[in-house]
Amino acid sequence: MQRFDKYVNLFVFVILVALVFQFNLSYNPFSASEEVISSITETVKKEEKLKQEIKEKSKEYYQAPDNAYIDKVWKKTPGRNGLEVDVEKSYKKMKENGKFDESLLVFREITPKVHLEDLPPSPIYRGHPEKDMVAFLINVSWGTEYIPDILQILHDRKVKASFFIEGKWAKENANLVKMIKEQGHTIGNHAYNHPDMARISKDEIYNQLSQTNDILKAITGEAPKWFAPPSGSYNQQVVEIAHNLDMETVLWTVDTIDWKNPAISVMINRVNNKIHPGATVLMHPTEAIRAGLNDLIDLMKEKGYRIGTIESLVSEDR
Repeated sequence: MQRFDKYVNLFVFVILVALVFQFNLSYNPFSASEEVISSITETVKKEEKLKQEIKEKSKEYYQAPDNAYIDKVWKKTPGRNGLEVDVEKSYKKMKENGKFDESLLVFREITPKVHLEDLPPSPIYRGHPEKDMVAFLINVSWGTEYIPDILQILHDRKVKASFFIEGKWAKENANLVKMIKEQGHTIGNHAYNHPDMARISKDEIYNQLSQTNDILKAITGEAPKWFAPPSGSYNQQVVEIAHNLDMETVLWTVDTIDWKNPAISVMINRVNNKIHPGATVLMHPTEAIRAGLNDLIDLMKEKGYRIGTIESLVSEDR
């Protein structure tokens, strides 16, 4: 049987050779292989050249990450991720056209070596000073009647804010606290009954913070990670106790002074004159905010700022 197979294979080979000579006497299999090899070699050279060009030009786009640090004025300041070109992914996107195209560059972020949590206890006033984002900080211990309208505006405008809530108010308005949480806003601690935190004892500071944490956790299922001192009054002891309760102390860089019931135009001008990258904008549930919140959102967007929660603001994401 094996001998028969050999004869069959030999016969098929002879027929194929005959057909080649009959229909294509000029065919040279060795010549064709050289052309194919030459074509493949040229393609490889072009691809390597493109990849090398991407590598060389990627140096122009590199931005080093910034470490978190303690500023003399603004205290604990978050770092920011660096930026570098992902050569392989960029190459894959440019490969089809075979030439460098800046619009097809793919970037990846590089994390800094020092993070916010690596720093000693200190207040946070702002995000990274080059981050085109701001955060609305809404301190709540009164103004209950304005909360639903403010929440509706934030919902309609697809904006997330950070609400720092007094423990006593939360206990009396659990449904509103739940509504704030359900709409995706950050909930922080604003002490239990709005004391001057810098003037009370260590035990009182602890009780103000821990009692409020317990109330907010019972309502939302989560313990707050952020604390805003009432009226901005604090000392190092306050910051350290908050830190020991796993909270960062947050203050502000731009004040709407909405509690003075200013005209909307006055409030907008005040914010416009002070707003900056990484800003924290203080407000309360007041008539001025209810009436002027849409204008404040428009102002931020006109200036090219995104509006996010305090977590987003101080994150290292660009």
